[in-house]
Amino acid sequence: MIRSLWILALTAALLGAHVASEAPEEKSAAISFDERERAIIARLTGLGAPPPDPTNAFGDDPRAALLGQRLFFDLRLGGDGKQNCAHCHDPDRGFSDGKSLAEGVGQASRNSPGLLNVAWQRWLFWDGRADTLWSQALQPIENPVEMNGSRVAVARTIAGDGTLRREYEAIFGPLPSMESWPRAARPEAGDTELGRAWNAMGAAERDGANRVFANVGKSIAAYERKLVGGNSPFDRFARGLASGERADLSALDSTAQLGLKLFIGKAGCRMCHTGALFSDGEFHDLQLRPLSGGERTDPARLSAIDKVLEDPFNAAGLYSDAREGDATEHLRYLGRNPELWGAIRTPSLRNVALTPPYMDQGQLADLEAVVGFYSTRAGAAPAGHHQEKVLQPLNLTPDEIAALIAFLRALTDEPLAARWLNPPE
Repeated sequence: MIRSLWILALTAALLGAHVASEAPEEKSAAISFDERERAIIARLTGLGAPPPDPTNAFGDDPRAALLGQRLFFDLRLGGDGKQNCAHCHDPDRGFSDGKSLAEGVGQASRNSPGLLNVAWQRWLFWDGRADTLWSQALQPIENPVEMNGSRVAVARTIAGDGTLRREYEAIFGPLPSMESWPRAARPEAGDTELGRAWNAMGAAERDGANRVFANVGKSIAAYERKLVGGNSPFDRFARGLASGERADLSALDSTAQLGLKLFIGKAGCRMCHTGALFSDGEFHDLQLRPLSGGERTDPARLSAIDKVLEDPFNAAGLYSDAREGDATEHLRYLGRNPELWGAIRTPSLRNVALTPPYMDQGQLADLEAVVGFYSTRAGAAPAGHHQEKVLQPLNLTPDEIAALIAFLRALTDEPLAARWLNPPE
């Protein structure tokens, strides 16, 4: 069954298109775009198929996607049997959770990003501390405040479930013997029960657990690569602008068209929200204060550099399927530039209407608050030595704010096929 909340959000996003279709002459002729603007708009559409991930040889294997889908919704991956990936990435909410800060076993320090079209992301998490989709999928499982599970317990869950074991071994080969393994264990700093259990395992046993865990991540990533949207009202309008097809031109009403014109022009949004993903994939310091108020203390991207380089599951690590070459180039030239302090990843704006609240800690409750912040920059923290020079108040009028919001809502993709929104049968 297609999720009802998603349908409601999509209906709201498409309302302008339905109204416009009743009077296409009035709506489609309201705003004109010159040749330069048309060329810019053409570069903002057409996602196509997800880019390949050479580090995950199973990323486009339908068997891995099915296994990953099972694991995504499996509560046994959490340490208390109450947490799964869908707990923070709910299909009803564009695969986000509607909360300012993610809540699992405890409360996390950042917002849960949506997963729609996540296969295009070059860096994962708000700070980019994961460089592949499959390595990102592993971190919440063992995070003490998220799912608080362990790689050994996950491996034992697969080994003890007939369906999971059969599907896993059909893809990755026989599971290792776990007879001497502890019930649960994971690498952990400090003197903890899980850490001691991990350290007591032999090198071969730890490698076996790591390989199973990596394959779990690769399977979940294969499923998440299926979460691909498209054909939003904006995409249809862009096609109409290129072809002259009146039915497509009516996909955006005049208000949303004005918002598009502002987006690529006066507002300057496309400087960071560029390409068909509406993201440059880079990191910027927006000078947003933390959700709790007070001074900013989170180094964000600057501290994530070491984390991604030290991750044994990164693109160049032992468990990658492409440890050298183009797939690892992004790791070779990472620099610890002070300008990265406080910088967060530019999110995609596709399906942005489905995933409030916004920013890395959900500091902004709705799209009105987001556009208002960029319009006035009210409440921004004082600029440091490395201020983002492009972040100047836009001084938008109320009508311009409404137009930009209408355009952002028109970036909502058509719903996914129902088969991807629930655990498989």
